[in-house]
Amino acid sequence: MKFSVWAPAAKRVELAVGDSRIQMQGEADGYFSLEFDLPEGLGYRFAIDGGPPHPDPRSRWQPNGVHGESHPAQLPAPATDTFHPVSLREAIIYELHVGTFTPEGTYQSAQSKLGYLKDLGVTHIELLPLAAFPGRRGWGYDGVALYAPQAAYGTPAELFEFVAACHGHGIAVLLDVVYNHLGPDGNYLGQFAPYFTDHYKTGWGAAVNYDGPLSDDVRRFVIDNALMWLRDYRFDGLRLDAVHAIFCFEALHVLEQLAAAVRELGAEQQRKLVLIAESDLNDPKLVRPVNKGGYGLDAHWEDDFHHALHACFTGERSGYYEDFSAHDTLVRALRDGYVYQGQYSKHRKRRHGRKPIGVGADQLVVCAQNHDQIGNRAQGERLSMMLDSRQLKAIATLTLLSGFVPMLFQGEEWGATTPFLYFTDHENADLGRAVAEGRAREFAAFKWQGEVPNPQEESTFQRSKLNWSEIGEANHADLLDWHRRLIALRRENLQAVPPRSRPRVGFEKKKRLLSHAHGLLLAILNLSDGSQRFTLPGGNWELVMASDPPVDSSLAAGGTLVYRTRRN
Repeated sequence: MKFSVWAPAAKRVELAVGDSRIQMQGEADGYFSLEFDLPEGLGYRFAIDGGPPHPDPRSRWQPNGVHGESHPAQLPAPATDTFHPVSLREAIIYELHVGTFTPEGTYQSAQSKLGYLKDLGVTHIELLPLAAFPGRRGWGYDGVALYAPQAAYGTPAELFEFVAACHGHGIAVLLDVVYNHLGPDGNYLGQFAPYFTDHYKTGWGAAVNYDGPLSDDVRRFVIDNALMWLRDYRFDGLRLDAVHAIFCFEALHVLEQLAAAVRELGAEQQRKLVLIAESDLNDPKLVRPVNKGGYGLDAHWEDDFHHALHACFTGERSGYYEDFSAHDTLVRALRDGYVYQGQYSKHRKRRHGRKPIGVGADQLVVCAQNHDQIGNRAQGERLSMMLDSRQLKAIATLTLLSGFVPMLFQGEEWGATTPFLYFTDHENADLGRAVAEGRAREFAAFKWQGEVPNPQEESTFQRSKLNWSEIGEANHADLLDWHRRLIALRRENLQAVPPRSRPRVGFEKKKRLLSHAHGLLLAILNLSDGSQRFTLPGGNWELVMASDPPVDSSLAAGGTLVYRTRRN
């Protein structure tokens, strides 16, 4: 077995196995390597210049936690995989946190729910980050061992089998990866090489060195990591966390370089691999092709859609929601995705965004809820804990029948009433205490929301697990059926919609009646507090879904109707 590590400033690097240390051979460009037969069951570390040994920066498995010894990953031999996902235009994405999706919180237990997801109409599962993080519970955004899947969820082989099982059900799998920072607890990268820079700052930790001295190998480390998930575990794409916090000012941006490497891997394996960025910049550059000055990513999250929906239905106006107080922001979100296209943002106190010229509807991923928007509330409230069933049906209709790529957050489809809280398990007591105190300070001005649960307490994590028994209750079963029917309608309607077409959205301000027409489908929503009369546009319409059946061309307050052009 060949061991290799990059440590450009080191004079001597040793492979530490048990109490033994074996000197490694220096190579070009600051790498050290060694051929060594690692005894079965034993782990290893690297020691630099006689110092304490640390885990391998490219460790494939940390079974005893991020501070423990590194181990090789034992993956099944890759079988012939003929699975090809549907395109993003046809996609229904389902965001899933392995630790809270089932009571057991493992890959194997999540696998038992794949039949349910297929029946719902899900085409893509998006897993929250799996890179090993400290402790046994967390969101995954403080990962430190980027190449090693989190041990609390199962072995690398079990992750591989989960992805294969998803493919067997016709479901693609996306993985959330974090390349803008690493967590603080168990982060040993800086002991080996200049992986970080103090030239820039992120809100979560030191920025990754993408454009400073020796950054070529830092880029290689990150791009190799992305390719590992796609090649070795057969993930179908990656969601890139907070790319606005990836600071890179070279002529060749690391995102463009990553996209090129992923396309090359896809061509080699004859697979369509996708990269989806999370960004709040409203910047078309992310998804424009390289020959038009872009980075060549496939899609990006569009937060404006969420904010406009949330502000409209909850009435909340604090924080960034103050920019979405008017109903015309919802109309623009439904039509363009981008609400802010260069105009002044009151919340930011500056202009924001630019026009989405050349951005297709299938390049914008939209949602009404996700881990961030729920979990970064003091009490982790879902919309189902704030709104009634009529409102939830209206929101589902606008999300799933939008022209964009819709995403659901686990349990949203049945109106789960379990919160999704912020939880951690930092092994460093001082860090854990600091996180809990910081969380309490963050929400000190929102005392009406109640006391903030301590992220470090296991009960905070346990409260966030889905309660699958809710599906059997009438109100939850009704909402679940509503989602299934909407997804089926969307799938049928796509055949009649020209690629990248935009919906026709109208709003009668006096009546607060919203209409949304896309392809063969027309949705009418009454956003007022009273019954309102409505008029269908010309055509031969068939009512296919109704939260409240219309009476004499009137729709009850909060009601939703979905029509389809009648088939001859």
